Amino acid sequence: MAFDRKRAGATVLGLSAVAAIALVPATPAQADPDIQDVQARVDRLYHEAEVAQERYHDARLELDELRKDLRSLTADQRRQDARLEEVRAQVTDAVIRQLEGEGVATVGQVVVSDDPGAFLDTLSTMSSFNDLQESLLHDYGTEVAALDLRAAATEDRTAEIAATTEQLAEEKQTVEDKLAEAKSLLADLEAEERERLAAVSRSSVTRAPEAATAAVPASGRAAAAVAYAMAQVGDAYVYGAMGENAFDCSGLTMRAWAQAGVSLPHSSSAQFGSGPRVAASDLQPGDLVFYYSPISHVGMYIGNGMIVHAANPGTGVAVAGLHSMPYVGAVRPG
Repeated sequence: MAFDRKRAGATVLGLSAVAAIALVPATPAQADPDIQDVQARVDRLYHEAEVAQERYHDARLELDELRKDLRSLTADQRRQDARLEEVRAQVTDAVIRQLEGEGVATVGQVVVSDDPGAFLDTLSTMSSFNDLQESLLHDYGTEVAALDLRAAATEDRTAEIAATTEQLAEEKQTVEDKLAEAKSLLADLEAEERERLAAVSRSSVTRAPEAATAAVPASGRAAAAVAYAMAQVGDAYVYGAMGENAFDCSGLTMRAWAQAGVSLPHSSSAQFGSGPRVAASDLQPGDLVFYYSPISHVGMYIGNGMIVHAANPGTGVAVAGLHSMPYVGAVRPG
């Protein structure tokens, strides 16, 4: 067979290419993640945990309202029961008196029933039904219907409470899972890399509150809120916490504005409805600023394009730029 010089050359070039590829170092995608990759993953996990925590706050607020409704409905049902018993006694007395006049000695045993519906059915089948006062029977029927409505509403609220309680447990578990995953990532780093990661995290925020707010003093009730929030810079971030030495985002703003006599819910999305909306160009110290869609983070504006907020477990309470996160809007409490 003739020697094919072109084919031999192609083969040599191909082998050379393979050898060259083998000698090329692994690409960043193939190598272990660097400190920035870990930082991004940890921050993402922190945020996902915060989203779940804020949903937990929302569900807890809903649960509180459902329980209030249930207490009200239960009280209404008790009143309805009492009213129904009064009318039932009147109807029973009227039936007994009338039928005794007709010589029916056991009427009391026949008519009296603990079941309102059965009692009404008994009346409707009696020959004396048409002889009773129409208004009295109408009242009784109305009370029976009202009691049924109350009972159904109470049952619905009870079911909603059960579902919301289950949601609370699920959201809390999500927070714990995300936080555990973030801690696992951090634990896998060498001591030196952990310190570098902490340095990266610290470099992303400003820890010089005096310089950030010196030119924009707060006034009125907002001054008390800003002063409290700024005094917490350096405190820890703990999911669900609202002081004294640890906070989550909505816990910090809630406690800060409480110093000014303003009550806020422990939920970033609920706090978004705590006052009139404010344009970014009109922000004043003390205004609450909100981030992400749906809203899952809140901070407090302190002037000069800066905010103070409970950032995440790696950073704690710190000062940062207004647009350091995806900005949604702002409100002015009070």
